[in-house]
Amino acid sequence: MSLPPAALTNRQIARAAVTVLLGFVASGALGLIRDAVVTSTFGASAVLDSFAYAQRIPELLFVLVAGGALGSSFIPIFARFLQKSDTVGAWRLASAVMTLALLTAALLAIVMALAAQSIVSGLITPDAPAELRDLTTALTQIMLLTVPIFSVSGLLMGVLNAHQLFTLPALAAAMYNVGQIFGALVLARVLPALVIQGESHANIYGLAWGTVIGAVLHLAVQLPGLRRVGAHFSFLPNFNTPGTREVLLMMGPRVLGLAVVQINFLVNVALAYPPRMIAGSASVFTQAWKLMFFVLGPVAQSVGTALFPSLSALAAAGDHDGYKDRLASAMRGVLFLALPAAVGLIVLGEPVIRVLFERGLWTFEHSVAAAWALSLLAIGMPGHALLEVLARAFYALEDTRTPVFVGVVAMIVNITLSIILVRFVGNPDELARGAFAGLALANSLTTLLESGVLWLLLRRRIGWKDDAGVMSTSIRITFAAVGMGVLIWWVMGNLSINSVWMQVIIGVPLGIAVFFGLALLLRVNEASALPALLLRRFKRS
Repeated sequence: MSLPPAALTNRQIARAAVTVLLGFVASGALGLIRDAVVTSTFGASAVLDSFAYAQRIPELLFVLVAGGALGSSFIPIFARFLQKSDTVGAWRLASAVMTLALLTAALLAIVMALAAQSIVSGLITPDAPAELRDLTTALTQIMLLTVPIFSVSGLLMGVLNAHQLFTLPALAAAMYNVGQIFGALVLARVLPALVIQGESHANIYGLAWGTVIGAVLHLAVQLPGLRRVGAHFSFLPNFNTPGTREVLLMMGPRVLGLAVVQINFLVNVALAYPPRMIAGSASVFTQAWKLMFFVLGPVAQSVGTALFPSLSALAAAGDHDGYKDRLASAMRGVLFLALPAAVGLIVLGEPVIRVLFERGLWTFEHSVAAAWALSLLAIGMPGHALLEVLARAFYALEDTRTPVFVGVVAMIVNITLSIILVRFVGNPDELARGAFAGLALANSLTTLLESGVLWLLLRRRIGWKDDAGVMSTSIRITFAAVGMGVLIWWVMGNLSINSVWMQVIIGVPLGIAVFFGLALLLRVNEASALPALLLRRFKRS
């Protein structure tokens, strides 16, 4: 009988987080290449807007059926079986959940493909010209093919992570980007040009098919890991398999919470679509959103991914002190990375975007507009980072209801703020300072509020009177980050550097050096621990 995978120590979690971080960096780098290829090929155009809108339904189904909802519900129950050394029961549970997820995903994809025209016309792009609605519908139907593929791939990520294996799942997102790069760089240019509203565009269908190829690669790269964990899968469409009903019951609130997030996004899309805002608003807002999450992935998602299996194992074993210790360390770590990253994006967002995207059909105006959105989205980065950790802390306790309840309230607040702020922030008739910034600010304010509420509720839930220095450390990190931002802003202004490349080359390393220096002066432990950890990790490599 094999031993169950043990919960990792703080140092082991940090090392695992570095592994996941490197995977996120690889994925992010390919994501930036993908975005550069996509923006140079299509620009901030109506066809790219259609592609962005077409992704909404497939992404919604993936998230609800096999994404965060399934992983956050499956891993704690799967970990409980492994802690009891019941490997037969664990693999029967995995088989049943995978079978049911695949069948459900396939059925929903077929239903949504048949109803796509009505959904697109009535909900996603109701005011768009008929030609663009038809394009969005066709792209949606193609990308619905990814849903059953991701239903399997998403569960494999949970299985491997539960066994403390993080490398292959971390690479999966990179392979997804490879497929999209191939679609934008090759297929979109090989297929005949697409004429929409009297204008000729590169064929956006190539990007949609590249997305399907990326989903296949996302699954394929994880398959070698199954042998390492001794996987035993079978076709088992049985709701009565032990543990399956628990997973489904835990999924219910989580599905509702993720549906709330998607509804909120659909409302934002409706607010950003012409005639409410100028054409291209959705594209620049989406690029700003992607860039923020490119930074957020290494900053927070890597820590959350590495932390979750250990929190689940500790909760299953009843080790409350160990649970609190790992959680506090993770919270300090993500804030140490998120706060300076947020300030850096605010100060250096425009030159970074210009360096990354300003070529082909992506213009200076598009860069300015995306930087405008990014500066306001970045305000919420510490909240997003904490949510990655706090939500998983609740899921490890097999509590999906609390984060969902808070998320529903946050959605209502976000939608209300969005409707109000788009009237006062920015100008709906121009792109460079568009009113989509109101959506960004509403999202940031709501996310900060949501993370704060979850933190307070979790402290009460686990009887955490002393939060192990999280608050005092976050205050010192904030001072260091603000000091870094002020110095970069002063240097950039006084040196009068016109080259965006030089602004990035000078500003980024200067910011990193200044932040670490200030953090060391303020006695932030992570400022010395993180470089030492990275050095040890690369020496092993």
